[in-house]
Amino acid sequence: MPETLLDGLTFPEGPRWHQDRLWFSDFYNHRVVAVGLDGAAETIITVPNIPSGLGWLPDGTLLVVSMNDRRLLRVQNGVLVTQGDLSAIAGGPCNDMVVDAQGRAYVGNFGYDRFKGEEVRPAKLARVDPDGSVTVVAEDLLFPNGTVITPDGRTLIIGESMGNRLTAFDITADGALSNRRIWADTPGVVPDGICLDEEGAIWVADPRSNRVVRVKQGGAIADTIPLPDRQAFACMLGGADRRTLLICTAPGSGPDRAGKTDGKIEFERVAVAGAGLP
Repeated sequence: MPETLLDGLTFPEGPRWHQDRLWFSDFYNHRVVAVGLDGAAETIITVPNIPSGLGWLPDGTLLVVSMNDRRLLRVQNGVLVTQGDLSAIAGGPCNDMVVDAQGRAYVGNFGYDRFKGEEVRPAKLARVDPDGSVTVVAEDLLFPNGTVITPDGRTLIIGESMGNRLTAFDITADGALSNRRIWADTPGVVPDGICLDEEGAIWVADPRSNRVVRVKQGGAIADTIPLPDRQAFACMLGGADRRTLLICTAPGSGPDRAGKTDGKIEFERVAVAGAGLP
């Protein structure tokens, strides 16, 4: 069973292992937090319109997805500055993101506003280049969510939560996506946050089934970590050897999490180290 690293959170999401700490967004406290494996936590910055996906430019500048105003922000001298305006692309709140080695940010969105009860609509995936230009790189995705890039930088894999699948694309030299294909169908699994390991398998947070599963290409489930009475929303392989699976958990999701403090970062040691991005 996973152990607790940090509790007292509203809704943790977007975990990233960076500079020997886990960075994540605590949605309804509107803050980006970094925590070491010793449990010492620090608030990095406050994001008024709810932080989600995190990443870094090659020079170390922190990028933060701002969900409700559908922008990508950068933290410049402790101040939030718009890196890219996604409002013309995003059909719903913006969510997870992966940033490649060139500083290109691939940002997903719900496609619709599930918190307002809208019907499911396909979403577009945006790419924000380091100069701030915004481009649509994929369409017709069913709630694009957790995203990884393989160690060679040539393949992007994204979880389609409402499509119950992981979808892969080739990344071209200019950052475009091509050769769309199903990496794994995951019936019964709702892919939320994901992370990649050295054997090419992907750990998938499955909130509907209260578990994290390790999925191989093609869809076979190789390992399962159950989370009785809690939902898993994202995961990240971290620690000095990248073999500590850090899991963002809470009893539920949505705006009614505001004011609650039962969200956690939990962890369990696993056999295969993390790889690729983020």
